Amino acid sequence: MVKSSVFICPVPEEQQPVNEYQELKESWFFRWVTLNLSSYISKLLCVWGLSWFISAPVAAASFAPKKYLLEFILCASAGAGIFLVLTLLRLYLGWSYVSDRLHQETIFYEESGWYDGQTWTKPPEILTRDRLIVSYQIKPILQRLKRTFVILVLLVVGGSLIWNFL
Repeated sequence: MVKSSVFICPVPEEQQPVNEYQELKESWFFRWVTLNLSSYISKLLCVWGLSWFISAPVAAASFAPKKYLLEFILCASAGAGIFLVLTLLRLYLGWSYVSDRLHQETIFYEESGWYDGQTWTKPPEILTRDRLIVSYQIKPILQRLKRTFVILVLLVVGGSLIWNFL
């Protein structure tokens, strides 16, 4: 008797973890993290720079730029940083969700709506493939996001130290 390596997967196509991964990898927003370092940084700087349009007027209301220039810059930078953190958090949560779905042995799916959820246990071949994707494709992405968060924390600490010496 020959075992077939073809599996019938009951999970709808759009809910299969490998397809969720592919969709995320190809999406305009989530692929930012997969770009080369300079493109990734430029995307983040664009978010931060555009956030100044919101944070600068708020900072100017608290610290007049002509009188308190350094305070204004620090406050507006921190305010723009909030938008950057929210953007990075969204990226992290999206990639983390797909990573968890790929890594799990049993996945939850819905056949036609929220009321008829099912679970499916992945065969060993699919589980191995999915875990290899997590190890070699998604973990580096999550590591890049974590490093970015650490750099942002260091910048906030640096800004706080400067603020204390004013």
